[in-house]
Amino acid sequence: MRAVLLQEFDTPLVLGEINKPTTGPGEVLVKIKASGVNPLDTKIRAGKAAHAKRTLPAVLGLDLAGVVEEVGPGVHDFAPGDEVFGMTGGVGDVQGSLAEYAAVDGRLLARKPAALSMREAAAVPLVFITAWEGLVDRAQVHAGQKVLIHGGAGGIGQVAVQIARARGAEVFATASPSRLEVVERLGATPIDYTTTTVDEYVAKHTGGEGFDVIFDTVGGSVLDASFAAVRTYTGHVVSALGWGTHSIAPLSFRGATYSGVFTLLPLLTGRGREHHGEIMREAAALADAGALKPQLDFRHFTLADVAEAHAAVESGTAQGKVVIDVD
Repeated sequence: MRAVLLQEFDTPLVLGEINKPTTGPGEVLVKIKASGVNPLDTKIRAGKAAHAKRTLPAVLGLDLAGVVEEVGPGVHDFAPGDEVFGMTGGVGDVQGSLAEYAAVDGRLLARKPAALSMREAAAVPLVFITAWEGLVDRAQVHAGQKVLIHGGAGGIGQVAVQIARARGAEVFATASPSRLEVVERLGATPIDYTTTTVDEYVAKHTGGEGFDVIFDTVGGSVLDASFAAVRTYTGHVVSALGWGTHSIAPLSFRGATYSGVFTLLPLLTGRGREHHGEIMREAAALADAGALKPQLDFRHFTLADVAEAHAAVESGTAQGKVVIDVD
């Protein structure tokens, strides 16, 4: 089968041929239709993602959407012909989705929502799982809360806004001036972080009380700002990017709590994969209910154009999620 290979870190990706995988116990052979490109994919290629523990040579690509071709022993939830999606590989020693086929752990998959195309479905898994683990598993977002999403126009941020709104929360989101319209279109109250201080937006939108839940998708100083903007006693901060050195004193002084999210753990350890499948089923239900719609970049890339797709993500020029058309 055709596949895009990374032979050495920080070298060009190469389109070549490798053996088509076979299914083992619990595995599903998926004919891949589309592969979503995440910033993590570009960092892995560059050798800047040691936490992904990628073994070389490797086929990258975390997210896929495709059609089941065959199922291995012990798989009862899927049958040939089923349309599926999930975050299924691309880290550790697990083959990624930049290939025509992948044999994946069936626990990681869910049926593709009818409301989404293959390209749209491939844009969902990593960002949705990250947002769901943060907002639902950790923070238990619910109706009546005020939720602040930092980086609301980004890949994770856009999905986080939609999840929080679907759960009945009042949602606010920070963004740069050129991206404020994006978060407003998703139904969040936009906050221009370049012109508004933390104290100002906490006072304006919460009467100085702080936000019930803050989800940080940016990291660095934004995480520090989150510790100062969360509600006293009951507030909860969640971050998907906890890099750097941070003082938790502002959080402690408010009596609030913090959780981190590391979405790759089930792929790297083999533990908790069933829950990722459950989360993907939640994504499918929201999409089919009209509450989840990924925003795609207008460009179409193929396996031969993966370098250009990665460049679009790295340069920040993509206007929505970049997706590779595999089939």
